Amino acid sequence: MSKLTPPQHRRALGDTGLFATALSCGSGNWTAFRTGEGDKTVGESIELIHALFESDSVRFLDTSNNYGLGESERRIGLAIREYGGLPQDFVLQTKADRDMTTGDFSGERMRRSLDESRERLGLDTLPLVYLHDPENTSWDESMADDGPVAALVEARDAGVIGHLGISGGPEAMLRRYVETGLFEALITHNRFTLVDRTADALLSLASDHGIGVLNASPYGGGLLTRWPVEPGWYAYDQAAPALVTAANQIGEICAAAGIPIAAAALWWSLRDPRITSTIIGMRTIADLRATDELLGVEIPAEVWAAIETVRLDASTWQDAR
Repeated sequence: MSKLTPPQHRRALGDTGLFATALSCGSGNWTAFRTGEGDKTVGESIELIHALFESDSVRFLDTSNNYGLGESERRIGLAIREYGGLPQDFVLQTKADRDMTTGDFSGERMRRSLDESRERLGLDTLPLVYLHDPENTSWDESMADDGPVAALVEARDAGVIGHLGISGGPEAMLRRYVETGLFEALITHNRFTLVDRTADALLSLASDHGIGVLNASPYGGGLLTRWPVEPGWYAYDQAAPALVTAANQIGEICAAAGIPIAAAALWWSLRDPRITSTIIGMRTIADLRATDELLGVEIPAEVWAAIETVRLDASTWQDAR
């Protein structure tokens, strides 16, 4: 059976000394992105954040300097002030970003990114910060003496940030950053799901290095939230036909067992011992409640065995396209 037991509920985030709930809330979709639902209001976001502060199941919030061009962090900062401060055992993480207008990914830009985040969030020290999407610069520029990595390591040493992680897309690139030994946490997205196993080796590498692992977007941008699965977006591109076929085969197995495919997609990540926490995009309290319901779905071993017999086409996976 797939079930969270109390020792699993809060997990050590690698060697950071932080303890994370198995689920974390992603705030990247608070402003409209292919949803057709429009932006969520400030009030709705603050209501959700305060619910997270009171939640037993999700006490981990993920944001970034560039989410909503800073709007995500602004709302979180406002919610923290209205609540009277960040709860002691709540984990908040953000990401240092390039300039989204000029593309500047320099060390100086990283320092400005941290200052912007601290001002918006109202925090002197940022508990956990990730170098975000370094696929938008070169390895040599990233690792230069005055580059973004050096700037963030310096900020950690100075106490401006508590812990440093790496977050991005391409699996091979992330492996290279993990192997530097400079990072304490990793975020991979859309690359370890029911239908895409791109990040499998990366998860093992990070786990072996004692790095906290966060797996984001287990629903693949929404494709794996309902069955029958119709052609649409997976991550940031149109889903390949063979990927949709595999998703429908898995959905049929789940339906025969009376299990929502969304529950299987969520538990595919939650059940993996290499993954510390799974990031789920939530926009409202209703999303938090729906996620809590999926947490209560038990998936028998025979269903997992059947799911793992479904043939996946590696050419449809993220880094192969």
